Amino acid sequence: MSAEIKETHKLTHEQVEETLRDVIQSLIDGQEGFQKIGEHLKDETLKKYFAAESLKRSQFRGELEEVLHREGVHDVKEKGTVSGAIHRTWGDLKAHLGGGDHTLLETAEAGEDEAKKAYKKALEKELPLPIKQLLTAQYTHIQSSHDYVKAARDSRK
Repeated sequence: MSAEIKETHKLTHEQVEETLRDVIQSLIDGQEGFQKIGEHLKDETLKKYFAAESLKRSQFRGELEEVLHREGVHDVKEKGTVSGAIHRTWGDLKAHLGGGDHTLLETAEAGEDEAKKAYKKALEKELPLPIKQLLTAQYTHIQSSHDYVKAARDSRK
């Protein structure tokens, strides 16, 4: 009986694809967010960190797109989320209104909160083990990045 129950909880190919696309959208938001906010930061160390994190999100996205390609999905053209676009616009507005690094880091931390939610939601699902392992490794980095951004924000009050 447990095999039948386990079978009913497995995700279909389409559900796995949808889950990965959701995470990819979050990564696009993060990639663009780190790039945009990094351009406005005054602290050079933070600028470099944000540039590196933007590239890291791009790398994570590439890894997930590669999984989709191996599964036969060849049309992976995601754009990010509407809320992510609004969030980036809000960050730009804050920067142009004279928001300093603390304000920009608040915006970045909120973006990282969204990334953590996307990963948590994906990891709650019964994904194939290799995909779950990849997402878990990426999520560990996302959590670490969130903590770094939060600490940087807190040190600039």
